[in-house]
Amino acid sequence: MSRSLPRPKDRISVLVVTADNMTSELLKNAFAHGRQGFTVQTLTGTSQKIIGELGSHKADVALISEELQDGPEAGSRVLQKTLESHGTSAIMLLRSSKPERVISAFRGGARGVFYRSHSLKSLSKCIQAVHQGQIWASNEDLEHLIKALSHLKPLHLNNSRGTPLLTRREEDVVRLVADGLKNREIAQRLKVKEHSIRNYIYRIFEKLGVSSRVELILYVFSHRDSSS
Repeated sequence: MSRSLPRPKDRISVLVVTADNMTSELLKNAFAHGRQGFTVQTLTGTSQKIIGELGSHKADVALISEELQDGPEAGSRVLQKTLESHGTSAIMLLRSSKPERVISAFRGGARGVFYRSHSLKSLSKCIQAVHQGQIWASNEDLEHLIKALSHLKPLHLNNSRGTPLLTRREEDVVRLVADGLKNREIAQRLKVKEHSIRNYIYRIFEKLGVSSRVELILYVFSHRDSSS
């Protein structure tokens, strides 16, 4: 029996943003060729040109190259406008795992980073994961974020009215999670039982609307005061 093709509404719509048509087609073919689970649009050129055309190119996931025709970091401007306009989940396409580029991508709101040096066969998995609400980041990427967090001001997470979202003890737990400590190590540091830390983390997840330690680290990074 032949497999029925997914209906168009079941497909993941992807917008590929790059500096040139050749790169766009290469990326498009890498995850769309021979698969029926994607619909693909492409935009190329300068960040200004691409931003002007975003309104007619809505997608579930955007794959945005950090380098466009107007500069090596022009993709960050497209990332910002993409999130503002449509709330699209975005993946930044980076040349290499430089800490400042990884940090900039996640600070800008990206849900994942993918490298040109990585096998293009894994690109479809990356897109599917981000579409499902997951974070696509390697251990090395997370190390970059954790190191960056250590240089930021003390943790205070507030809502739009300035009211603290977490208790002081919960903030202590979040700070130690962001430092890369495990539950047992956090319990030892705070002189409490390990099951108490599990309870704290459960409540923190509920309050912040996250579901994993990775998402918690990214939440803290994007909401924390980065001024010196």
